[in-house]
Amino acid sequence: MQTKSKLLFIVTLMLLAIGGVTIINISLNFRDYSIKSAQEKATMTAAIVKDGLTAHMVNGIMDKRQYFLDQISHNHDDVKALWLVRSDNVIKQFGEGFNSETVRDSLDKKVLNSGKMIQEITESADKIVLRVTIPYKATITGGGTNCLSCHDVQRGDTLGAISMEFDITSMRNAGLLTIFKILALNLLFIVIVLILINHYVTPYMKLFANMQEGITKAYSGDFTHEFETSVGGDAKNIVLQMNTLFQKMQSTFGNIKYNLSTFIPQGCVSTADPLNEAKTIIGELSDIYKFKKTIELDATKEIVYSRVVDILKNKYSLSDFSIYEVDTNTSQRKLIYISKGNESICEKSVDDNAMLCRAHRTKMDVISTEFVNLCQTCTENDQQYICIPFNINDENALIISIVTTNKEEINRINAHIPSIKNYLEAAKPVIESRILMAKLRDTSLRDGMTGLYNRRFLEEFIETIVKQAVRKNETYSVMMLDVDFFKMVNDTYGHDVGDKVIIELAKVLRESIREADLAIRYGGEEFVIMLHNATDDGTLIVAKKIHSAFANLKFTVGNGEILQKTISIGIAKFPTDGDTLWKCIKYADTALYVAKTTGRDKIVTYTPDMSESDTVR
Repeated sequence: MQTKSKLLFIVTLMLLAIGGVTIINISLNFRDYSIKSAQEKATMTAAIVKDGLTAHMVNGIMDKRQYFLDQISHNHDDVKALWLVRSDNVIKQFGEGFNSETVRDSLDKKVLNSGKMIQEITESADKIVLRVTIPYKATITGGGTNCLSCHDVQRGDTLGAISMEFDITSMRNAGLLTIFKILALNLLFIVIVLILINHYVTPYMKLFANMQEGITKAYSGDFTHEFETSVGGDAKNIVLQMNTLFQKMQSTFGNIKYNLSTFIPQGCVSTADPLNEAKTIIGELSDIYKFKKTIELDATKEIVYSRVVDILKNKYSLSDFSIYEVDTNTSQRKLIYISKGNESICEKSVDDNAMLCRAHRTKMDVISTEFVNLCQTCTENDQQYICIPFNINDENALIISIVTTNKEEINRINAHIPSIKNYLEAAKPVIESRILMAKLRDTSLRDGMTGLYNRRFLEEFIETIVKQAVRKNETYSVMMLDVDFFKMVNDTYGHDVGDKVIIELAKVLRESIREADLAIRYGGEEFVIMLHNATDDGTLIVAKKIHSAFANLKFTVGNGEILQKTISIGIAKFPTDGDTLWKCIKYADTALYVAKTTGRDKIVTYTPDMSESDTVR
């Protein structure tokens, strides 16, 4: 309704402006008309007086001229005063004349001197007077009047002047009355126009207000508004079309926000415009769908993690962040990716006990700006950080740690957390599947009894290991070992004791080698150890450690009897002894054979002559 008030106000101002301009124009024209009318009357009166005075002079009755002048003044109510003045030439020839015919003011003098008519208006609150002074000049007319015949002057000289004062107050009053009438008519016209505008515009204003209300509701996702109007014609048709359109939009878009949000577990936007929000959600869904279709074809979880890194870098413009994988069973935390350097912002102890990580322990986002020194295990007090925990399954979880020195950047990242988690949700089943596949594959590549890699693992990965070793100029020390007289253990004490011996030997092997080394159950009681980049002395130290540790093991076999066993070890070096690992395994087996055939319970290093001797082949 404010629009209608503004419209009425503007129309009123326009009409008042038009009326004001009209009144001013009429007032000026009426005033000019009154003055012009008085001027014409003065000119006519001056001509009459001139002709009358000429007649008086011709007839020799100039002494009677005052009566003539008085009659002119008395017979015209608007002539307030009338008098004659003589020029110096006339005074010189005929004398001063009557007392009333003397110069009264400066205006008379100007006219006598210039020979030109002058007019002057005197205006006050109660009256307006027009003063006109017209000169009489010596002329010779074709009608027989010859001023030069009576006056001793030159043609064109000023003989005198007639001054008249006209009261034109009545004309002014009449003009004012007319103006008031026009003003009253204008005001009446304005009122009538406003009433008509209000009558005809109000229904349209109500229609506009009703449409505005409906559009406002539509912005918030509500298309249930019903448009109404009392206006017929095209406006009625528009209302019907709008109602039909909104009904279709309600059925199509009414619940679009809620329907779309079900595809994104934590939502990605929150605005007052559901259509714009729907557009954003659809865009988010499209990006997530492309991301999911891509990672579904990735072979390993490591590749999937690299996709997540790309999303964090490119989509969310993160420059300093780390990703950790947590084994919830062992509470071990493993660094998967770090963008800057190799140093985590967390204390080293968190890697061994992930429960020290506040985000992992509470399963809640940790934002450093929420409290001073919020995470006690963070070593960077001069930086701001956000840690986002995310569970993959009951055994695995992720932690994304984002670091910045800018609080505004923290706020920006915080706003993107729901969207980041949407991508993690999309990756979750794929990562879980790849973890399961890796476990199944790892199971197929490991010995069920000892947990060590089996011969199948060696067959599948030995070529890869060789290529990598050659490319990086790496070496491997290969040890082949088995338990001395192991068959006797099974035959004498049973397979349970034999299995226990194998399990304990596997444990000794795991405890004696580094993470970069490999321990493989080659078959039965035979094991292969591959030491990465080990020196000859280092290899011998590890072999002696294994040999000694196993020899010290004691196995209870029943009836209080204690069993102790020994092992024999053969050693070969890649690529010194052979250009392939298979050859080195064969040479290590040759050295093991030498150890067993020369007394057992010993460590033997391969030499080329062993392959040349028939006694050891």
